[in-house]
Amino acid sequence: MLKKIAVTDLTLGMHIQEFCGSWMDHPFWRTKFILEDPEDLRQIRACGIHEVWIDAQKGVDVAGPTRQEADAQIDTALARIEPAQPASLGPVSLGPVSPGPVSPGPVSPQVAAPRPRAAERVPLTEEVQRAAKICAKSKDAVVSMFQEVRMGRAIDHDAAGALVDEISSSVMRNPGALISLARLKTADDYTYMHSVAVCALMVALARQLDLDEATTRSMGMAGLLHDLGKAVMPMEVLNKPGKLTDEEFRIIKSHPVEGHRMLVEGGAVGELVLDVCLHHHEKIDGSGYPKGLKDKEISLHAKMGAVCDVYDAITSNRPYKAGWDPAESIRKMAEWTSHFDNHIFQAFVKSIGIYPTGSLVRLSSDRLAVVVEQAPASLLAPTVKAFFSIKARGYLTPELIDLSRPGTQEKITGREEAAKWGIKDIDRLWAS
Repeated sequence: MLKKIAVTDLTLGMHIQEFCGSWMDHPFWRTKFILEDPEDLRQIRACGIHEVWIDAQKGVDVAGPTRQEADAQIDTALARIEPAQPASLGPVSLGPVSPGPVSPGPVSPQVAAPRPRAAERVPLTEEVQRAAKICAKSKDAVVSMFQEVRMGRAIDHDAAGALVDEISSSVMRNPGALISLARLKTADDYTYMHSVAVCALMVALARQLDLDEATTRSMGMAGLLHDLGKAVMPMEVLNKPGKLTDEEFRIIKSHPVEGHRMLVEGGAVGELVLDVCLHHHEKIDGSGYPKGLKDKEISLHAKMGAVCDVYDAITSNRPYKAGWDPAESIRKMAEWTSHFDNHIFQAFVKSIGIYPTGSLVRLSSDRLAVVVEQAPASLLAPTVKAFFSIKARGYLTPELIDLSRPGTQEKITGREEAAKWGIKDIDRLWAS
């Protein structure tokens, strides 16, 4: 039986099933193990993760909510998120900007500035072809940018700006296309395509929050450059497939400071980009890094960067772990209440969906389907492509179903794992 408990209740002999946080937050490359080493217990308590799942049938038991109880709470919370309309944050503190040779005043959206021009919305199947070309071009550009930085040269701000504009245009035509394609990076491509994906996610989130055109563009630039510090991290540490040592974890956690330093020295980016670069690993409970800032001390833009960064990281294949399904990732992030600002997280869910494009779901007709398009009026009723019979355990002729269409009897009854059903071509199904 799976139970969620606080790390303060962890004792030796418990069977850890899963950490309640991104694997970027702790030095362990594995889960599902008996906690036997006191040093492992110390590291878990020191790494900033507050809760874990234990399997009470495989180790020492303790009181705590079961998986079913916790899932029911998450289902209720996600269902209460309003349809995907521009979000009103209310009195959200924008917080301070990054320290350094820049003005210490707060960054605030230019609410009087013009809004981005509306682009004609196109179907995902149409935009995905253009988005694939943009992804390929963007990867080459980011690889080149990182190489320039490793050689001590400043980034080409004009070239980076042109790249942000191209990514933004694709997001405005159909956000699901480029965001979903960028998620399909290989482990070797991760560092470069992660920058492209976070750029697209930041643009989509900025539009959801109804930020002005200049701020939205800056958010895209911040997403593109937020991990620039990884260009000077040792590759053997950055791509290590196993457990990081304390020293290796310390080195990786220095990348926001290194990236901020290089951007300040280059002198071509604004305060917003510097802020996101330095603070995208801060958490609202103060357990993040590099400064350990708490809720109101973190700017709106850095809070946005934190959500976008984690989502792409946990849905992507890494050298040490396969990525999670998009819908499963949204559910996991909803559990991490100490990590994200709730208003920002809800706006993020509205921008990509409770069941993002590429999610594998079970339908009420006992068929499996992949999500191919979001519905503006309902986060729980996207357009899906049904392709697999659960009863027959076999493939069907694909059928496109708009779950938001009036009179549609079909509905999503849960998430599924592709590996459980031996499905290996799910990405081809939604992209075609």
